[in-house]
Amino acid sequence: MLGGGAAGFFGAIACAEANPAARVYLVEKTGKLLSKVRVSGGGRCNVTHACFSAAQLVQHYPRGGKKLKEPFQQFGAQHTVRWFEQRGVALKTEADGRMFPTTDSSETIAQCLLEAARTAGVQLLLNTNAEHLEPLPEGGFRVQLTGTHAQTLTAHRLLVATGGVPKSEGYNWLRNLGHTIAEPVPSLFTFNVPESPLKELMGVSVPLARVVIAGEKLDYEGPLLITHWGVSGPAVLKLSAWGARRLHELQYTGTALVNWIPPQNEESLRQWLHTYRDENGRKVVLVNPLLGLPQRLWRALVEQAGIGAETRWSELPAKPQNRLIELLLRMPLAVRGKTTFKEEFVTCGGVVLGEVNMKTMESRRHPGLYFAGEVLDIDGITGGFNFQAAWTTGFLAGQAMSQA
Repeated sequence: MLGGGAAGFFGAIACAEANPAARVYLVEKTGKLLSKVRVSGGGRCNVTHACFSAAQLVQHYPRGGKKLKEPFQQFGAQHTVRWFEQRGVALKTEADGRMFPTTDSSETIAQCLLEAARTAGVQLLLNTNAEHLEPLPEGGFRVQLTGTHAQTLTAHRLLVATGGVPKSEGYNWLRNLGHTIAEPVPSLFTFNVPESPLKELMGVSVPLARVVIAGEKLDYEGPLLITHWGVSGPAVLKLSAWGARRLHELQYTGTALVNWIPPQNEESLRQWLHTYRDENGRKVVLVNPLLGLPQRLWRALVEQAGIGAETRWSELPAKPQNRLIELLLRMPLAVRGKTTFKEEFVTCGGVVLGEVNMKTMESRRHPGLYFAGEVLDIDGITGGFNFQAAWTTGFLAGQAMSQA
């Protein structure tokens, strides 16, 4: 097993538990195991999502969704929950569907995986790199390891779970084995808005906003967070995932239009404001936030609309009211770049799924070669979906390898 992340561990454990007689080695080139597991969810580890229908689960994957339907039927979110519960780790579901360990600590998940691997007899080779990989004529692979555990291994079956690589050349060794690679580009990132008129509102969030990329068929609704560099939150992160390739083509520049009050449109908002003005004409516009917006955001929008500090609703001219409506429904933010979300990195791209048997995760190019996790052209939106893809593909690969 190459790669000491979620998919590699799950594959190694599944293989070793299903076939105790097998010698299972897990090779990790660094000294750190399960790095993403430990940083996920702000150190709480968003294990999976409470979405227990394969047909619904696949809808959360911008790449690979259709091909994952059958794998999710074999090992889906409900199987993940049961797998951890059987090993003493209970999960809880938050209001948005994300599932975390009840301890709220990613270390709980990491230690569970480490203990399961130890109990199953998986041998961990840290600070060890697979320098050379050679398919053998009689089947299997010769793997040249360098580093702490330098040696030459003959592997009957080999799982590649090395994760996503940001640069295309990082996949050359797989291209050399005859596999086609969907070019890697970033996914799940936030928007940089250097000239943002909202910089002073860092930390202000709204529970529901709609973000649209002007001139593109890209939009998403969800919570939105104003940051010191631009905008973040699920609405932006999920939009960046669905639009990963197009945003890469645009070099991460364009205009994001923010509707702060969906599902309001211009007609419904004008009608609502007309009624509100009739009933609250003496109220000062600036100091009376409307539509559930945070006070600081409301004040910023009112000021940018050119509405005076003492202006009452009954005195508000049509022109500044129109500007306020425009800002509420289509506030333009000039996007000039991206920022990786926290310490997490997700790659759009990888080994194309048409070259992989999705029932077993075995290569259609090389019998005995398997893939799992982010090295595949699979990526999900934020919310535990990328881990679920890792658990699923790792488990199916490990099971198949144990029986081959």
